[in-house]
Amino acid sequence: MTILIKNGRLIDPANNLDDVRDILLEGERISRIDSRLDLKADYVIEAKDRIVMPGIVDMHVHLREPGREDKETVESGTRAALKGGVTSVLAMPNTLVAIDCIENIRLLQDIISRTAQANVFIAAAITQGRRGCQLTDIKGLKMQGAVAISDDGLSVDNDDLMFEALKKAKENGILVICHSEDKLLSGQGVVNLGFVSTRLGLRGISRESEYRRLERDIRLAEKADAAVHIAHVSCRESVEIIARAKKRGVRVSCETAPHYFALTEDEVSGYDTNMKMNPPLRGRDDTEAVRQGLRDGTIDAIASDHAPHTANEKDVEFDSAEFGVVGLETELAVCLTELAQPGLLSWPELAKKLSLNPARILGIDKGTLTVGKDADIVIMDPDKEWVVKKEGFVSKSKNSAFLGRRMKGAVEYTICAGKIAYQNI
Repeated sequence: MTILIKNGRLIDPANNLDDVRDILLEGERISRIDSRLDLKADYVIEAKDRIVMPGIVDMHVHLREPGREDKETVESGTRAALKGGVTSVLAMPNTLVAIDCIENIRLLQDIISRTAQANVFIAAAITQGRRGCQLTDIKGLKMQGAVAISDDGLSVDNDDLMFEALKKAKENGILVICHSEDKLLSGQGVVNLGFVSTRLGLRGISRESEYRRLERDIRLAEKADAAVHIAHVSCRESVEIIARAKKRGVRVSCETAPHYFALTEDEVSGYDTNMKMNPPLRGRDDTEAVRQGLRDGTIDAIASDHAPHTANEKDVEFDSAEFGVVGLETELAVCLTELAQPGLLSWPELAKKLSLNPARILGIDKGTLTVGKDADIVIMDPDKEWVVKKEGFVSKSKNSAFLGRRMKGAVEYTICAGKIAYQNI
């Protein structure tokens, strides 16, 4: 099949491209890009006044399968991804059956091969059962196809074990992704520690529980001369620590999620459990620091941390509700509304955070519109406004922190491997 996309504003930071061009897709690949292509094609998309950019590479997604198919499945999660312009996801290993051995990777790979609607890459666990006691077979996991290791949702508390994991990861050329949280400091907290938590009578999670553990993770990575990636950065001190580490040459990268630059702890005031996530929404100074970190390049990537939960897991008292929010279907629109539209990031800068940088960090051949590469593309109307509603979600779960909010920017087409995988025109 051939698809010709005409007159779109092509954004491709890998090739310093930001211009109106035509682009031809043949089979699964991008075959030609030019200022004008007068060619016949099986399908022609008129993209005048539209943004055409590489499909989003979301490096932090919880697909819940195997084990919690009531929350999400590989199929439903990847369909939700496509609706949001996401063509590649990194599936995190904290499923009910942890992805901590070759057999469990094979199980997930089989599910992916049968049901995935988009590209799914796999992060395996650092420790067996994610219990922080014994390392997994890191070499075997890498050979079986894992592109990263993480005990996501938990931090490896033991310094010696974490150091050993970083050394083995370096030896085997696989990325370590850290959920940086010291549970001795965060304890049973449910919201950011501060005025809001005190006023609401809710237990607080200190910023220190994040940045102290993050500081340790970076120190151990520096000692091992290993690459390390810090997940869901949420507070000012974390941004500052990462900036200093980068300046002294540590091989550290990091991500944040849309809720950490678009929302603050004030959103918790109504006890809305859709505002409960870990790390929690922070103060205004933290939100501003995250935004500035995106602007100056300290923060490399934006990922959804898509964490679906059933209605009965959220429709309970705040203390008892599960942590986490869905984000695959809203992340691009939130980024446009909060970052691109106000001029905090240009379109090429935004495409780097959403597509190119995540692909490079993970070492996967995605995130670009280069001729000859995979035809994974999102086409969006940057001016169209819409309201986030439960009824519109493709995900099995509806626990969004942005329900009822007006967004700018709507995905019209998502093309994955040269096929129109989502269409809304």
